[in-house]
Amino acid sequence: MAMMSESADLDRPQLRWLYLEPSRTMAEVAMLPIFQQFLKRAPMGDGHPVMVLPGFMAGDSSTGVLRRFLASRGYEAYPWELGRNLGTATVGHEGELIAERIEEISDSHGGQKISLVGWSLGGVLAREVAKRAPDAVRQVITLGSPFSGKPETSRAWPLFKVMAKGETQTQRFRELVESIAVPPSIPTTSIYTKTDGIVHWKNSIEAQEDHTDNIEVRTSHCGLGFNAPTMYAVADRLAQQEDNWRPFHREGWRALVYPSSGH
Repeated sequence: MAMMSESADLDRPQLRWLYLEPSRTMAEVAMLPIFQQFLKRAPMGDGHPVMVLPGFMAGDSSTGVLRRFLASRGYEAYPWELGRNLGTATVGHEGELIAERIEEISDSHGGQKISLVGWSLGGVLAREVAKRAPDAVRQVITLGSPFSGKPETSRAWPLFKVMAKGETQTQRFRELVESIAVPPSIPTTSIYTKTDGIVHWKNSIEAQEDHTDNIEVRTSHCGLGFNAPTMYAVADRLAQQEDNWRPFHREGWRALVYPSSGH
């Protein structure tokens, strides 16, 4: 990747965080066993189904650790089973294949609503599907997802543009970019990190509404699915009562782990 001047790089994640992504992610994986006692303090769930959507170019194997953790908290945690996430090439222009998967899981649970946890591009897709089917989705949680700002600021944009094969030049895509910053009408939480090497953290901030929240964690982009505080926060959000959802609180020991909600 060609070096850029600092002025040209202001709207993108800092290059140092990009270069450190592999080593930081491996460190998160290595440290996870140390945090098992911490994760056992995460609230147990009510058993409702949860589907985890992988990030761009990733598949279900990347979300295995997170899904196993959610299963340990009492949830029915499902992979999306749609292969590698290549955007609309994988899920359809209207996300219809994700919608079908949601319907399939919901039907197996007697019509129960399903929560969606989406990593990076997976979170963007989860939000859009939830907008189209709010009666089928209980809540959405995104991990480092770029749903606001310009897509060109993502370090993954050049590869995404190639894989999209001209789709990024269409009117449909431009309209989608303009609309994705609007959150679904159901509870929606963004978990983000200011040291994200792929997505600029400012592009992962939800607009403040009664049903939205933002939680900052300290990790890398690729480490989000292996980071203990992230996993705890996901469990905390999923444990919220469907009819009494509340924002994440940072009292007590949480104040030491989770930075202030101020941005």
